[in-house]
Amino acid sequence: MNRLLIALAFTLVGCNGLTTEKDSEDKTMQDFGIRASNLFLYYDDLGQATTFYTRTLGLELVGDYGMASILRIAPTSYLILVQSGEGMHTTAEPRTVALALLTDQLGEWFAYLKTTSIEFRSQLNVQEGSPHDGFVVLDPQGYLLEFERFNRHPENEKFIPALARSRPIYPKPGTSDVPEGLGFGASVTWLYYKDLEGAQRFYEDVLGLELVADQGWTKIYQGSHSGFVGLVDEARGMHRFSQDKSVNVSFILDDLEGWFEHVRTNKLFGLRAPELSNDAQGRYSAFVGFDPENYYMEFNRFYAHEIHPTLFEYLSANR
Repeated sequence: MNRLLIALAFTLVGCNGLTTEKDSEDKTMQDFGIRASNLFLYYDDLGQATTFYTRTLGLELVGDYGMASILRIAPTSYLILVQSGEGMHTTAEPRTVALALLTDQLGEWFAYLKTTSIEFRSQLNVQEGSPHDGFVVLDPQGYLLEFERFNRHPENEKFIPALARSRPIYPKPGTSDVPEGLGFGASVTWLYYKDLEGAQRFYEDVLGLELVADQGWTKIYQGSHSGFVGLVDEARGMHRFSQDKSVNVSFILDDLEGWFEHVRTNKLFGLRAPELSNDAQGRYSAFVGFDPENYYMEFNRFYAHEIHPTLFEYLSANR
């Protein structure tokens, strides 16, 4: 499989003209139609990682590229697991990212995972009046997974209504070891910055995402209906800043070509390659750029193809 595949990050599913009537220079990524949010992580043993996410956590496998597995977390948030050395990163780079899986069933998830061999980074901690509760585990490659619930709290005044618009997804019977009734309603990709204000300007002014929760040293932005991005002050978060990172942050768009031309023409951020990449097998198109602190930002469009029919079906149905 060729390396282009890893550019699956933020994908378009059929342009339907969902841009606003703005002057070209004032447009942001939001104006080109965000179909879904996505995240790329990298593994020494892709098979082991895929089994963990599908059997232990119950995520649905919606695309299998051989060197990458595409998983659905929630209605419009996805996770792509990539074989180290086959994509843009390797497992030798720091894992400067954390993935929060949002659920209202924290106690049930904690009790179930205690019966597995999963490694815990922290235990379930529920505090009266807290804006959020949760616990942290490690996946097979050591990426941090945070099982988290956001509570009714002044800090979450805009976040709770945004979460309520996304219905939870549950594993299909017989496809995993997850007890019946446990699932996820949304996800947050946590990223770590030295200059938090600079990262905010990028996500607001360039990508056009809405701030839905402000925790002071963290800022949460809505990428898609169920996919959120959390910016963290590295001095207080679970990770410190690193120049290299074994992760790609990704968005799936309705007008990939339009966004690419807008970025290139207006020099909004650095590009990894000067041209839009088109998969030789007709599965996707993509391009990759860099955010202010060197996170790889990937933008894509997936096409109807026999290798990922379920993925295309879900992307076509959701906005």
